[in-house]
Amino acid sequence: MYIKRYTLSVAIFAMLVLYISYNITPQNFEINISYLGINLPQLPVALLVLIPVILLYIATVFHMAFYSLLGNFKVRKYEKDLEKLMISMGDALLCKENRHFEFKTPKYKQLGKLVDNISIVADTQMPFIEDEKLAAVLKLVSRVRSGEVADLRKFSLPIDNELMIQNDKNRYDAHELSAEDVLNKSGRYSKELCTRAYTDASKKSSLVVLEKNKEFMTKEALHNILSRINADQNQLVLSNDLLIELIEVLELNEKDYITISQVLAKSMIPEQRIKLFELLSEKDDEATGGYLYTLYDLEMQYQANEILANTQAQEYLNFKAYRALKECNKHYDISLFV
Repeated sequence: MYIKRYTLSVAIFAMLVLYISYNITPQNFEINISYLGINLPQLPVALLVLIPVILLYIATVFHMAFYSLLGNFKVRKYEKDLEKLMISMGDALLCKENRHFEFKTPKYKQLGKLVDNISIVADTQMPFIEDEKLAAVLKLVSRVRSGEVADLRKFSLPIDNELMIQNDKNRYDAHELSAEDVLNKSGRYSKELCTRAYTDASKKSSLVVLEKNKEFMTKEALHNILSRINADQNQLVLSNDLLIELIEVLELNEKDYITISQVLAKSMIPEQRIKLFELLSEKDDEATGGYLYTLYDLEMQYQANEILANTQAQEYLNFKAYRALKECNKHYDISLFV
């Protein structure tokens, strides 16, 4: 019951009590406190009946106000917890890690624990949300998920944040970032984006850029670099030592080395190609297959046969088969054996 309504009801009730009491007992009474020398004027008996009603009213009002205040505190706790839950959901949408919010009410504690430990993926077509802050987060997240560029700076997200990585990809796809922009500030971007940028840079960028950022080397990027040696466009001039430095960044197997030789066959002069694989085979046994392929491809039969003569019986069987056919005057392309 509202206090104003209750007060009005009590006032009406008190008037009725006063009216009835006065009509039943119209006499007066006198309160005399002689030992204190206090003499009060005579009052109607009906007023005496009204005093308990007034005292009950005052006590009731205090009781209602007290529990109303407690109720307000409880409601305020729920409102605060709801605000925290909205923030927690926003952080989950932003893919923030180490989320932890303290909730005061039991129901929100359970829900808060759940939200703090799950990932939420926003649909690109989100319904209307009344909470302005959460609605703003949803809008930005939906834009990023749909491939658009959004301004995420105000959220201070780390570079390895999933949403930041996607947004940087979107910026790269939208040509807001060039390959060299990414590589020049590689500490600001994810390794995945830097690797992608390096692969793109390997097609046209200078040797300085490629050498400086070789930590992002990929097999595709290496093939792009090799294909530019002595090319008509975007030509690169690389010494064997520098080539070896770039190649050694990757963990390659025998097939990879053979592929490298096949790419270099189109542009590198035979002498440099042979020397390159001689040096590579000294550093990595996996490169021996590439060295053998190079020698046979360049019709260097004697040198290749010498290498095979010093191998185990079960090693390089494909090249030994090719050697046997050559000895029988059978001519096949070495590429058929790799």
